[in-house]
Amino acid sequence: MKDLVSAVMDSIHMAGLVEIEVSAKHVHLTKEDVEVLFGKGAVLEPARPLSQPGQFLSQQRVTLVGPKKRMERVAVLGPCRAATQVELSKSDCVALGVDAPLRESGDVAGSGAITIEGPCGSLDIREGVIIAHNHIHVTQRDSLLLDLKDKDRVAVEVLSDRPVIFEDVIIRVSPKFSCKMHIDFDEANAAFVHGFTMGRIIRKISKEGIGRSRSW
Repeated sequence: MKDLVSAVMDSIHMAGLVEIEVSAKHVHLTKEDVEVLFGKGAVLEPARPLSQPGQFLSQQRVTLVGPKKRMERVAVLGPCRAATQVELSKSDCVALGVDAPLRESGDVAGSGAITIEGPCGSLDIREGVIIAHNHIHVTQRDSLLLDLKDKDRVAVEVLSDRPVIFEDVIIRVSPKFSCKMHIDFDEANAAFVHGFTMGRIIRKISKEGIGRSRSW
């Protein structure tokens, strides 16, 4: 059965198809910032696993405070990171009054500022707020099947009732990944993404920004 499932998934991925997941606003915290917000000795307590191996939604929630609005009960994802990071959609940024750049996860230098409140303390972070660039997590095996490398850029057609093509989607390759595409709620709403939705990789994007044809 395991071999059959693997063969089916290989066929799906060789066709350039990938499941699309929608990522709501959330926060990643350092170990030190977890203790500031939730008390000395506090650790993130898993509520349920996420699709990417080893990652989880924690039981803890925080409040985000911007110049224009507060957003309560914002999800905190684990495990802890090397740098605290807040991932928002453009609509979230407008509502909060926060200026955040479009960035890859982990690229927080010079990004947006915000206040994070927890039950035991608060953090005024000068940088760390980003709008996450849409991307596809790819296993090393699938990267070979699809002839894709880490940091490649592709165009993806969303197979929904309102088909949209996302250009400049970043490929991220790791043996720790599960093959999924991640977009935010603004992108999901624009493309009518809900429930189980697939996307189809339709071409690579060359360094010059010109589509390089490839049949999957």
